[in-house]
Amino acid sequence: MKKPKVMTVYGTRPEAIKVAPVLRQLAKSPNFESIAVSTGQHREMLDQVNQMFKIVPEFDLNIMRPAQSLNMIFSRTVSGIDGIISATAPDAILVQGDTTTAAAAAIAAFNSQVPVVHLEAGLRTGDITEPFPEEGNRKIVGQISKLHLAPTAASKENLISEGVCSEDIVISGNTVIDALFIAKNWKVRFTDERLEAVRRAGSKIVMVTTHRRENIQDMKNIGRAIARLAKDFSDVVFVLPAHLNPKVREKLLPWIVRFNNVLVTEPLPYNEFTQLMTRSTLILSDSGGVQEEAPSLGKPVLVLRKNTERPEAVLAGTVKLIGTNEDSIVREARRLLTDKEAYNTMANAVNPYGDGNAAIRCVRALGSMFGIDERMADYCPL
Repeated sequence: MKKPKVMTVYGTRPEAIKVAPVLRQLAKSPNFESIAVSTGQHREMLDQVNQMFKIVPEFDLNIMRPAQSLNMIFSRTVSGIDGIISATAPDAILVQGDTTTAAAAAIAAFNSQVPVVHLEAGLRTGDITEPFPEEGNRKIVGQISKLHLAPTAASKENLISEGVCSEDIVISGNTVIDALFIAKNWKVRFTDERLEAVRRAGSKIVMVTTHRRENIQDMKNIGRAIARLAKDFSDVVFVLPAHLNPKVREKLLPWIVRFNNVLVTEPLPYNEFTQLMTRSTLILSDSGGVQEEAPSLGKPVLVLRKNTERPEAVLAGTVKLIGTNEDSIVREARRLLTDKEAYNTMANAVNPYGDGNAAIRCVRALGSMFGIDERMADYCPL
């Protein structure tokens, strides 16, 4: 019997992290032929993740160009994927999440009448402009997917409310937890000697990450808040891996670079980023992935956003939405750094996002779609 060909398309570092466990599971499965395709939407950071998880894409579109627009990324991805579809004739194309790569690859698959499988399906904020363009991308992919791999029950309900048949949805848990469980056991030394010195000293760390397009104008508020916290908590080291976007750096960094206990680094490789989360006491972030990963490590997250497509963690108490108001950031961070009971309440809450077996559920669901395997029971947090 001919094995179904599953093409997995990804292009950014977060996508690579989340598809890596699935690609590893597909490689071990006797049921499929796996084709990995990188668009190269993030170049250097993407290559790092490929190397760490020992993934070698069969195709690399290398679409990255300086200052290219979202439309340029979209059109070059559609064109590139179209050619690979013609060359390989895949039986399904798997895309992850809500990037321009995901939306473009899904459109290319749909137009070629190749079934689309959506990993991390069903996330919604309810506001098409926040986050932008992610909310629009995931809604596009959701409309044309044959199989929806939803990370949580709430994500499944979002899809059902939009008319998706329940039988086409599997609650898999989030594969980012699978990746985290793999990565946290790696032996890592920080390449930035300043950060390595902080680790050796055993200093208390607050990790800060921010990059959202919708937050660009508010970066000065975040910078001022970090400055106030650094002044008030001189025994805490505030570590900020700075995003490469020059607009982020221009608005954020001038407020904080003068403080000796604020350490600004270049973007960290995934293995070092994971180790920094593990060492941190508290995390301030507007990242979606951090909202999923940090609670698995028992780290409270203050989310620098007005809303989130990951409400499960808010309901579970592992993260808290605080927006980008300067006073709100200072108040909430100060409370967790001084109130042990409040801190422990967040740190000890149950993470709703996964148990490390999401990739197995995903591959079994693919097998069920092709009639060659049976689905596992849906993920349900304890």
